[in-house]
Amino acid sequence: MNKFFLIFSLAFSLCIAFPFSSCTDEEKEDIEEPETDPKEVEREKKLAANRYYMKKYYEDYFPYYFWHDDVIHRVSSYKYESYSTIEEYFYATLFKDDRWSWMMTADEYLSSESGEKTGTYGVSLGQAIEYYNDYNIRIRYIYPGSPFEQYGVTRGWTLTHLDSVPVMEYVASGMFERAFYKENQLYTFKDLKGESHSFRSSPLSTLSVRSSLKADVIEPGDYPGLTEPVGYFLYMSYKAGFLDDIDNAFALFKEAGVKKVILDLRYNGGGDGRASDLLVSYLAPEPADNMVYKRTIHNRELSIYNSNDTIHRKPNSLDLDALYVIGGSGTASASEVTINGLKPYLDLYLVGDTTYGKPNGMYVLLYPGEDEDYARYDVGDYSNLKLVYLPIAFFSKNSLDESIPYKGFIPDNYRPDDIKHDFGVEEDNIKACLEHMVNGSFPALPGLFSTQMKGSVSERQLQIPDDIITSPLYGSTLLPLPKELR
Repeated sequence: MNKFFLIFSLAFSLCIAFPFSSCTDEEKEDIEEPETDPKEVEREKKLAANRYYMKKYYEDYFPYYFWHDDVIHRVSSYKYESYSTIEEYFYATLFKDDRWSWMMTADEYLSSESGEKTGTYGVSLGQAIEYYNDYNIRIRYIYPGSPFEQYGVTRGWTLTHLDSVPVMEYVASGMFERAFYKENQLYTFKDLKGESHSFRSSPLSTLSVRSSLKADVIEPGDYPGLTEPVGYFLYMSYKAGFLDDIDNAFALFKEAGVKKVILDLRYNGGGDGRASDLLVSYLAPEPADNMVYKRTIHNRELSIYNSNDTIHRKPNSLDLDALYVIGGSGTASASEVTINGLKPYLDLYLVGDTTYGKPNGMYVLLYPGEDEDYARYDVGDYSNLKLVYLPIAFFSKNSLDESIPYKGFIPDNYRPDDIKHDFGVEEDNIKACLEHMVNGSFPALPGLFSTQMKGSVSERQLQIPDDIITSPLYGSTLLPLPKELR
């Protein structure tokens, strides 16, 4: 057998053995490609996007972090593919003692800035557990426009039943929140006189709320022994979009000739530093005009941007004899900056409970964040906004270089939050301030409430989540990113 015949025979044998090993173009078109799972494609796209966000955060935003030098060695070793979301990566980069930094989606941020709440009754629910050992669920505060408002519900009303079932049965079973927000729910409340009220209601899809809940002048005839008008300002959140709430309150106080103010910050977890600048400027005395009230300190690389914020008194700024601040665990961040900044300049009495303790703040770091993006943001166009990073970027001290204590400010006069009374001269914290104005001393602590029977159920099972401290904006001092740092 010659070589040619051998090669030909081998080739022919291969064709016989593998008759379908080659195809025409038409035959190739008939072969079905494996189906692609759309969910898998979408998942891969999200993973790719999140890893891109991680890279951008590390390169462009992480350098603002106050503890950057302390954690950079650790964070620089992170591999993006080890994390599935930008949120997971963001929180992994934080300093071990950082309990304040967080991030938001664009929708969450824009909702917070507009003061618009979704799926809400516009109320806060509280339990007077501390001091009173009372597990009744009461209205802590209620915003105008709440669906409950038309039924006369006010602070201090007690929720007793849902669907005619004792409310504590829902709490103990872990079903309270679902039952409370049920559409067309039957609610039964007990009012401040002990009378029962039942009605059906549903949550609002949206509710716009202001930064101030109440601004009032307490006249001499409103409280025994009071000889002058007193301004009462219940300030709920530092929002740059609602600075007119502060302006309006102090115009009212100025016109009334107010020399003493009760500033109620017990539920104010902070917010935009521009609002604290304005509030301090209205409250600081004339000798403090143009004086420093806050020193802002950055990390080592950004220390050139350390700055001093000064007081700029307004036409309606007051000349106070004394300032009384009502605080508590819900008092945080910008609220504490206000307290710390004013302490060197006037007689300030802190009444209530120990504040949260947040001596630092964040810049609002917007993504995407190129110059052209910020140009749109600056004129209110947030259509391209995707994420907002809020890592701690600076610490604050007052003019005496005093910091806000990590454990919060201890009050001059401890008092529990009196959620059995509406805001007014009968509410214990407000009454204590007025009594000190009249007699120079704070009154004894109040008596106990009638308490909710716990039976055999554990205390933990009867507690509802605190809707103030669990708020995504709780404990925030925010400032817009300066142009020099963009």
